[in-house]
Amino acid sequence: MSVYKPSKSPFYHYDFQLQGYRFHGSTGLTAKRAAERFEEDRREEAEQKIETAKKQGSEPMTFAVAAGRFYHEVGRYHAGEGAKNTRRALMWLRGELGETILLSDISDGLVAEVVARRRAYRAKGSERTVTNATVNRSCTEPLRKVINRARDVWGQTVQNIRWDVHMLSEPKERTRELSADEETKLDGAIREDYLPLYRFAVLTGLRMSECLRLTWPDIDWGARLIRVHGKGGKVAAIPLEPDVRDLLFPLQGRHESVVFCYRAARAAPGRARGSWLPITLSGLKTRWRRDRARSGIKDYRWHDHRHTAATRVLRASGNLKAVQKLLRHSDIATTTKYAHVTDDDLRAALNSAAISRTKSRTALEVPNQDIDKIEGNGN
Repeated sequence: MSVYKPSKSPFYHYDFQLQGYRFHGSTGLTAKRAAERFEEDRREEAEQKIETAKKQGSEPMTFAVAAGRFYHEVGRYHAGEGAKNTRRALMWLRGELGETILLSDISDGLVAEVVARRRAYRAKGSERTVTNATVNRSCTEPLRKVINRARDVWGQTVQNIRWDVHMLSEPKERTRELSADEETKLDGAIREDYLPLYRFAVLTGLRMSECLRLTWPDIDWGARLIRVHGKGGKVAAIPLEPDVRDLLFPLQGRHESVVFCYRAARAAPGRARGSWLPITLSGLKTRWRRDRARSGIKDYRWHDHRHTAATRVLRASGNLKAVQKLLRHSDIATTTKYAHVTDDDLRAALNSAAISRTKSRTALEVPNQDIDKIEGNGN
């Protein structure tokens, strides 16, 4: 028997291997003899599970195998930084769960333990733990996707896990819009060769990665459309409106395919000083961080360009469906998070309503001189 009591637990735990698979967990018992009987029953269940799976032609799958298969079939196709982030998350989960644990042994209790460990993580040299959103994206969500795919696609037997219990609460979607004064400050702070990209993002609401993926064949000058390569490999078209056309047209000739480029400050093998090179994601993040700091603007992220574009279109048109098409949301409920109403908008609306009410009352009132005429007292 291999039951043992961890130093921080009042219960005995079991841990054994059978035909190359590892089975372990808490017995929930404080008496050693009872815990040993629990482990013996668990061994019998494990043997039956393995034999049943062999007869069905599908052996029980370990999480390590499932994680590798998930990345091969799904994760490596995630757009932008998604593939790298998915791989990093799966590697971390494999380290925490172990290389031999079966999918069928992953329970609510084990998920809770893994989430707690991820939540307590501190980066080297930092006193802050990771945010709830980071825990959800890098731990709970990848684990859920692997287990659900194993159940739904690969025919594996898994436990019924209450994922809603393990998802941590996150702050509501922020609604930050760039003011006219802030926009002027940014225009003056951003480096000249990066300025067209920044202006394009403010005008169109495209995500950072979508802007960088834009090529000249994606722009249809005749039909006045821009083909956007969005999240999940989805391709959609947005109008090429005059301001955007005037912004992009002078950029032609800088690069044979990529639209947004920067000018090389130094010569290097294969390139001359002053040549135009495609802007990279890491380069843009660094440049944006520096230029934003130089502008003096606080609490404004690149993604807030998207909020700004959506809010301006809604304010100008009053058409939420138009904003949905611009942002390419399949569900209009998602669009409402971006198209917020500012305090100034609300104040203007209330003032307009108050003026309208006043005019209505005035129109219904009868002047005193008219009353005199009606009563026959007028001269």
